[in-house]
Amino acid sequence: MRRLIRAGGSGPVAVRRRRSEALLLLLVVAVTTFGHAAAAMAMTGQLPRTTYEFGISMALIALAGHLTVRRYAAYADPLILPLALLLSGLGLVLLYRLDPTYAHKFKAEATASGQLIWTVIGFAAALATLAVLRDHRRLQRYIYLCMATALVLLMAPAFFPGDTYGAKRWIYLGPFSLQPGEFVKIMIAVFFAGYLVVHKDSLALTGRKVLGVRLPPGRQLAPILTIWVVSLLVLVFERDLGTSLIFFGLFVVMLYVATQRTSWILTGIVMAAVGAFVVGSTEPHVKGRIVAWLHPFDIYKPPAERPPGLISDQAAQALFGFGSGGMTGTGLGLGHPELVGFAGRSDFILTTVGEELGLAGMMAVLALYALLVQRGLRAALSAHDGFGKLLATGLAAALALQVFVVAGGVTGLIPLTGKALPFLAKGGSSLVANWLMIALLIRISDSGERQREAELDAPEGELELEPLRAGTRA
Repeated sequence: MRRLIRAGGSGPVAVRRRRSEALLLLLVVAVTTFGHAAAAMAMTGQLPRTTYEFGISMALIALAGHLTVRRYAAYADPLILPLALLLSGLGLVLLYRLDPTYAHKFKAEATASGQLIWTVIGFAAALATLAVLRDHRRLQRYIYLCMATALVLLMAPAFFPGDTYGAKRWIYLGPFSLQPGEFVKIMIAVFFAGYLVVHKDSLALTGRKVLGVRLPPGRQLAPILTIWVVSLLVLVFERDLGTSLIFFGLFVVMLYVATQRTSWILTGIVMAAVGAFVVGSTEPHVKGRIVAWLHPFDIYKPPAERPPGLISDQAAQALFGFGSGGMTGTGLGLGHPELVGFAGRSDFILTTVGEELGLAGMMAVLALYALLVQRGLRAALSAHDGFGKLLATGLAAALALQVFVVAGGVTGLIPLTGKALPFLAKGGSSLVANWLMIALLIRISDSGERQREAELDAPEGELELEPLRAGTRA
């Protein structure tokens, strides 16, 4: 007799998890609707019709997500979906608050309604992924296809004419634009997870010890050298510091998790430092970002006294915004985040949080990201297959790295990278890609918890994972 792990069915644990998720989703709808109402009252003095429409939209999105997860991933972590939806809802509230100000100051088009549409599209893509992809291990069939597609998408912006604000990140298809780097991080995580599951022993058990540290052998350095070169090419030809850092950092993190060898971390840090120094010294756009990081307030000096390459006051205005926000902020709709300039709704949206919600609001938002990353790592720990463990770790690491490079750049910890803060900043590509990441984390979490419950219920020796079809490595 064999006991198989199947997609259908749910037990008491699944019921409790979905009940907790439903309550949290109700709280998410209430918090985001209240935020929308608070911003509207502060700016107009009355409660507009859009607040009711926003509340209904959030409620419908939450209901659709809950029913889909209950049907296709009943054992999934109950926090992942509410956390992602809360961050996405807060982003919509911030854009709704910023749109009138940017329309008045810069004659810019409204973005909140478009962001809501992209939220629905990304959410629908995530729900479709849950319905279609019943077993995350099936992705192992396509790891080399994922890597080939990722490399093509990663290099594609370099062949399109022109750039946007100094960087080449977009592919233009008529009136539409696509930022492929947002999807590349998912494909790279899938490839690394599949590759490292097969080759982790050779990467972990070979090499010589030098000063107590086992260094990787020359032939095993080929993967990391290839990734290093590709990340440098992205940095040079597309001037995209953020994507390059996330790309290389994701590989090093997953390599360390798979092999548990400190030498890979040391090697990665040294290679990243060398590459950053060379490119930062020679590429004008990257060099300008480093100068702005080191001397943000020198922009207010006479032009003859400014450091070469310093042309923007965005870094300084962001710091001024954080300072004026203090501990509790000025209140939604009562600050002046537009002083940052054109990127206040994208790269610098965190300055709105810091100014209008204060240090307390910023810490709350960063805590939401940290908790979402923690739930991703928890899904990795619960997974019963090596591929699922590495994939969940990679997705959580990609999210953490992106939040770090964006928040670190805006607060002055590291140079600005130009990346968008996940879920909060405007951008359709980023929203869709991040919701796909959430779907994969929910699927892996459901698989791990379902297997654990089956192990607890099954007699010893009678439990077996349901095998994949031919051609799939378990």
